[in-house]
Order: sequence, then C-alpha cells, then structure tokens
Amino acid sequence: MRANRCAAGCSDCRGVHRRDFLATSASLASASMLGNWLLQGTPAWAEKIEPQGPAAQCAPKLKVCFVRRKGDYGMRWPGAVYDGESARKQYVDQISATAKKLGLNLDLQPEPIYNPEEADRWIAEATAATPDGLLVVLLDRQEHAWPTAEKAIDTKIPTVIFSPIGSSFTTNTVEPSKKPGCFICSTDDFSQVQYGMKMLHALAKMRATRCLVIAGNKRFDREIPRLGIQLRYVPASTFIEEYRQTPTDDEVKAMAAELIQGAQAVVSGTEEDVINGIKSYRVAASLLRREQCDAITMDCLGALGRLKVSLPCIAWSKMNDDGIPAACEADLGAVATHVLVQYLFDRPGFQQDPVAETSQGAIIGAHCCCPTRLNGFGTPPEPYDIRHHHANRDATARTIWKTGQRVTSLDVLPAGPDEPPKMIISSGEVIDNVSVPPAGGCVVSVMVRFDGVDDVLAYPGFHQVFFYGDFKREAVQFCRLAGIEPVVV
Repeated sequence: MRANRCAAGCSDCRGVHRRDFLATSASLASASMLGNWLLQGTPAWAEKIEPQGPAAQCAPKLKVCFVRRKGDYGMRWPGAVYDGESARKQYVDQISATAKKLGLNLDLQPEPIYNPEEADRWIAEATAATPDGLLVVLLDRQEHAWPTAEKAIDTKIPTVIFSPIGSSFTTNTVEPSKKPGCFICSTDDFSQVQYGMKMLHALAKMRATRCLVIAGNKRFDREIPRLGIQLRYVPASTFIEEYRQTPTDDEVKAMAAELIQGAQAVVSGTEEDVINGIKSYRVAASLLRREQCDAITMDCLGALGRLKVSLPCIAWSKMNDDGIPAACEADLGAVATHVLVQYLFDRPGFQQDPVAETSQGAIIGAHCCCPTRLNGFGTPPEPYDIRHHHANRDATARTIWKTGQRVTSLDVLPAGPDEPPKMIISSGEVIDNVSVPPAGGCVVSVMVRFDGVDDVLAYPGFHQVFFYGDFKREAVQFCRLAGIEPVVV
C-alpha cells in the first residue's frame, strides 16, 4: 500500500494542520493561559529529566598498558622504521582525550611492559582490581606481545586490543579473535579504538542500570541474567495513584503547548489528550526520581487499558528523546535493547511490532510510541503529527521516518544464567510510512526493506528496536565483547 502525502509531508493524514487546529479548537481558544503561551512562544519549563539510578553515577574504570620489547626494533617487525616511543606518546594523548570525553577513569601503566614477568604482574593487578575493561596497546609483534594480549583476554574482563599496522600478522590475530570478551583493532585508524572504549563504557553503564518496572501488584528487585540490568518492580497501582494526584499545572500546559506547536498537523485528539499524555511524563519522571532508576517500562495495556488514565505513549516518546530508555509493555528484552542503543549509539530507538509486507518484501514496524529525535539526542525532531492511539483514545506523536534512511534493527533476547543472551541484528532502508487509517494497526508504521531478507513472513524476533544508521558491524562487535551471541539476519 503506497501512502498518499499531504502538503505537510505526512501520509494521507486527513487531519488539520497545526495552525488550523490552534485557530479553530474551541478548547484551546477557551484555555487563555495555554493560548497566550502559544502566541508568545513557549517558555522553558523545569530542568530536563535525567536518569536517576546507578548508571547515572557510573564512571567506568579502564586499565591501560602498552607492550613492546626494550631497545631497538631492528630487523623484526615493526622494524627500525617504526618510532614506538613517538607512537606511544601520541596514543596516550588520544586515549586520555577519549576517556575524558566518555567519562572513563583511566589507570594507565606509565611505562611499557617490556617482558613476560612484567606482563604477569600487570595481569595479576588487573584481575585483583576488577576494572570495567582493559585496553592493551601493542607496539610490537614479537616475543611477549601477543601472549600478553591473550592473557588479558583470558582474564574474562572485557578487553580491547589495539594492534597498529606493523604489530601483527593474521597469524597473530586469528586465534585470539575467536575468544569471547574481546575486540581487536588491527588498524592505524584510532577511531576503532575510540569505538572500543565506547563499547567498554556502554557495557559498564548497562551493567549498572536500574530499570523501573511498573507491573503487577508486588514490589521486589531482580536482575536480567548475564546482562546485569537491575529491575525494580513496583505495583501498577503506584503509577495510577500518582497520575490521579498530579495537577494540570502551568508546566504541564506549557509542555503540551510545545508538543502541539511542533506538530505538522493534528489529525485526531484534543488538547486534553495531549495534556494527559504530558501528565504521564511527569508521573514517570517523579517515579524515576523516587525509585532512583535510569530506565523505565510498564505493563501499560494491562494496567491502563480499561481505565481513563492516559496510556504513556507521549511520555515514553519524550523519555526516549531525553535519553532515558523507556520500553513498552514491560518487555525486558526491549529494555535491554533500548539501553544498548542509547548508551552505544547516542540516539533513541523505536520499539515496534513487526508486520510482513509481502508486496514490497519489507517489514512494517508498527507501534503507537516513537521518539522524534531519531538523528540523535539534542538534534531537531523529525516531522511528526498528533493523533489518537490505534484504540482511538489518548494521543501520541506519529513520527515521519525519512525515506531512503539507513536503519538498524536490534532485538536482545535475554537468557538464563547458564546460557548467553542473543541479539538479532539486521540493517536496511526506510521505504515508506504507512497511513493508519486507512490501514489498521498502530499509528506509527514505518516500512523497512532489510538487506538479504527474502522471507519477510518469517522475520525473527518481536519488539525489535529500529534506529537511524547502519550499525550492523558495530553491533556484532559489541556482542562479541559483551558475551552476547549475535544472530545476523
């Protein structure tokens, strides 16, 4: 089904443009305070909500060493042509700058490791110190260089090995590359080392994350095995009670006004629907602070589906735009995937229900909650309109995905304590935004043609997270470092 596009760029919206909605809506016309804000420009409200849990305070520890022979290189690689001391000074500066940018605590060995005995002492110190990651820079191909690299990997501490050109053959890298828990950069391109450090940072933060799970009727804590994400369960009634006590104050109205101002069109829904969605955001922010959590998820349909309490579609969209992982339907795999996408790629993702589109050979990702800042935190939002949830209630922002945009799909599948989690990985291109209605289903319905996927009827996983950018290779590299089994589609 090919969508027809209105002048605003959205697909067959059959709604009114924002300016018409603001001019004709009786409710907005009668709401003098909100009307004044819209005419004068929306003021800034309270400070941006930040993660409140252990991950927000996490400053991962990275232990770093350089490895080489003492004395001249001579005939053996990297050879007398290589200035190892100059290279070491350059890499120290680059590593230090990257650590400062990421917020990593560095423990950098001041002198290179010159022999196997020094290597064994450093490995023993690293094992005792239990850092969040190791970075081993090889300025040599000979003698104890690669044995030291393998000993670092064997500590089971996540390890990045940097082998500049001249410090390895494939005969050196083939065996250690098969070991889990490592990322080997055999290159002169330092951006690969930066990505390795970014992966160590993201992995440490993921293991420090505490997620608020609003579901059921009991309060308890547990953990996602092997991934380390802490889960703090609170009864669904907690959200409902807080929602009913949250006033519709000036700040809520101002936030609703800005969301309406930014929309290309208001297809369905009222001012009150938008305000109620913003109230859910305020409630979620309050609970994050109270429970000291970094991420959030909720059994939204089970808890709120029969109540006149707004489903948190707007709230979760705004949380994800703010850099707070927010997963729908208390799906723990989606929690882990949102966390990973945000920490590693610095952008929000879209959790969705996959629908096969056999005519186009594509997958339609359908849900009623989608972030708008798909290009990254702090970037301008993509175009969106405002409309009802697919159940014709509440309001949500339907983001218009850029056609031709490369995207990645990730789906973390948590496992038990004795087996590794898996991650389903694919990448492709946005080819359309499906109009709902006339189609049925969730109102955000982005159509993606994935590379090499011929049987869309059997596309694996559910609640996969789509996000901008082609990061298939980087996702596989993270899996190997983190002890996750990659399943590349």
